[in-house]
Amino acid sequence: VITPAISVLSAAEGLTLISPAAEHWVIPFACIVLAGIFWFQSKGSQTIGRIYGPIMLVWFGSLGALGLWQVIQTPIVLQALNPWHGWVLLRDHPLQITALLGAIVLAITGVEAIYADMGHFGRRAIMHAWYLVALPGLALNYFGQGAYVLSHGGLVENPFLAIAPAGAIRLGVMVLSVLAAIIASQALISGTFSLIRSSIQLGFFPRLKILHTNAAQQGQIYIPLVNAALAFGSITIVLMFKSSSSLAAAYGIAVTSAMTVTTFAFYLVARRAWKWSLWKTIPLCSLFALVDVGFLYGNLHKFIDGGWLPLAIGAGLLAVMHTWKSGKNEIFRRVYANGITEEELADIASSSYVTRVRGTAVFMAGNPQGTPLVLLHHVKANKVLHETVVLLSVVTSEVPYVTADERLEVREIGNGIWRAVAHYGYMESPDVARLIEQIREAGVPLKPSEATYYFNREMIITGGEARMWEWQKHFYAVLSRNARQARDYYQLPPMQIIEVGLPIQL
Repeated sequence: VITPAISVLSAAEGLTLISPAAEHWVIPFACIVLAGIFWFQSKGSQTIGRIYGPIMLVWFGSLGALGLWQVIQTPIVLQALNPWHGWVLLRDHPLQITALLGAIVLAITGVEAIYADMGHFGRRAIMHAWYLVALPGLALNYFGQGAYVLSHGGLVENPFLAIAPAGAIRLGVMVLSVLAAIIASQALISGTFSLIRSSIQLGFFPRLKILHTNAAQQGQIYIPLVNAALAFGSITIVLMFKSSSSLAAAYGIAVTSAMTVTTFAFYLVARRAWKWSLWKTIPLCSLFALVDVGFLYGNLHKFIDGGWLPLAIGAGLLAVMHTWKSGKNEIFRRVYANGITEEELADIASSSYVTRVRGTAVFMAGNPQGTPLVLLHHVKANKVLHETVVLLSVVTSEVPYVTADERLEVREIGNGIWRAVAHYGYMESPDVARLIEQIREAGVPLKPSEATYYFNREMIITGGEARMWEWQKHFYAVLSRNARQARDYYQLPPMQIIEVGLPIQL
């Protein structure tokens, strides 16, 4: 929520340099632009996304050209490339290094979020875009701003727009900055959608409504509730802080915190997933941590001035994710982990007190090895079982995508009962209707149009002995009631669904 707010607000502040009388229009203009950005999310970005690339090429080209012109006029600024000056500053003014790190961090913002779009573009495309386009344009522009400040005695209110000649060129740069802010906001919003979907698939976030905006690109998604929360948060932040300089404190801590957390997360992935040795992991992570922690420390003094905001948002999201994961683990341990074996289920299906009827029943099973409780409740209450029974489990793997030949496992248990386990990556959305068709193709005698789907509907009751804080139990109950139900999440025909209530005490 902070990046769209500060990006659009700083671009809107360019109005005051073009016309001082437009100062009172800055905040309304920023709010209107933000509202438009979030309103457009439901339409998908595939059409307008085609012009993002050309606009950003013009943007970075303009940044580089404006900066280069100032460097040519004041070439002494290139002495900043000499690391000796940095050492002299550190030696003569050691107490100012913390404040300096807190100030220059705004020059590297954005890098902490590149990974969120890695799944959309890939490493090679991002690397080429950075080294060939973004880095040269930004470096030249920063040098140009420094040259302009040096040549004007340090008294410059907005050096970014000031280096552009007054008139049409400055107006054009201001328009470009607004467009660039919109595109930057779009990138962060799309990245947020992807991260939330991955969190849902991995079981760290309640199920939400996810819409695909492009049939050809499964990565282009839209999550209405997340979009509404981002819109409300971004516009509220603009109204609270009123200027980009006031938001800088919150932005600095948000960026440096994300950088630091990413480094520690990288260490865990390298050790646990990639099985890197300590001698390989610690030197690399220590190098990144030295930079990240240094920047974070340099921004901690901004906590009172707005740095509390990203920490509060992060704490809220952490509470949701930890509570949801803890609740799911407790329910699985106390309810789903125990049950009858497949052999016992086959014996029940062939017993004399169970009547077999024509048709197909699909029971959704959270445990790929267990027997769904909804099936046991159904048999106990009705003494009836369909001729073809499929125990279907949807498992999220710790990879972005799963290949087609690894998607589905189907095997027969006996007496007309089959077990199917579908594997999806955390960047994919399950398609149960397609799965049923693939199960039929695997040899299971069923008609997808006539199948009946059985789900548990968990009804959470607090006051039990679950290994959770009492406030977490109540919070989980609220999250569970408001999460999207499995029947809706899997987008199955309502007339083919039967839900069975399952009281669970935490």
